Amino acid sequence: MSRPRIGVAPCFFHADPQRPIFKGKTLLYLEESLSHWLQRAGALPYMLPTPAGGVSADELLAGVDGLVLQGGSDVCPGSYGEEPLRPEWCGDAVRDRYEIGLVRACMAADKPVLGVCRGMQVLNVALGGTLWQDLVTQNPACRTHRDWEVYDGLNHDVRIDPGSWLRAWTGAGETARVNSVHHQGVRALGEGLVAEAVSMEDGIVEAVRYDPGGGAEPDAAAPFAYGVQWHPEFQREADGALLDGRPVLAAFLRAVDARRARA
Repeated sequence: MSRPRIGVAPCFFHADPQRPIFKGKTLLYLEESLSHWLQRAGALPYMLPTPAGGVSADELLAGVDGLVLQGGSDVCPGSYGEEPLRPEWCGDAVRDRYEIGLVRACMAADKPVLGVCRGMQVLNVALGGTLWQDLVTQNPACRTHRDWEVYDGLNHDVRIDPGSWLRAWTGAGETARVNSVHHQGVRALGEGLVAEAVSMEDGIVEAVRYDPGGGAEPDAAAPFAYGVQWHPEFQREADGALLDGRPVLAAFLRAVDARRARA
């Protein structure tokens, strides 16, 4: 088969008259590491613009075989029925609405979805779940999950469920090490989501699968939706101490190819 076409929901730079480029214009962008991660696995990434001119989100999705949600700005607490506890945690409600719509459309059409960091949080919210607006403020027992100075150099251990897809895909043992670049996190799981891994120190959810019946085999999941809280696309070959993220991407792309073969 030809290479799978993977739609990537964009990050937003909203109109800003003080920004030195494209003054007052909204910019959409794709983080390069994620694009290269997909390409190294044999996929073709396509950034999905916001619909305009009578074009619908469904029409945009018709040209791709699966959806990846990248990291970025906070999820707006209003997207899961809360008020922001601080102004700086208002998040991006515009991006939330767009991405939640994409998630629901893909799942309805049985197009696989993979969420990374913020993307996992959006998947959770799209299915009715909630988030911690700020882990340390609302849950003081939490470890530090984001340090701007070291960024993706901040690592910690996760405990992986024995019966998880993640364990089967990666061949990992009970624990593994991942990077950590987030201050929000899953609080209440969305409908049909199952936690596959949690942070060793504080129990924060680190990976989820969509499995409303419980115990489904990943290749038989319909629809397929998965999320990880870390950034596997940031990892380098030298990061041998970290859990290899390539098997997760490979499993997502197998789900994509299975549906392409049936089409």
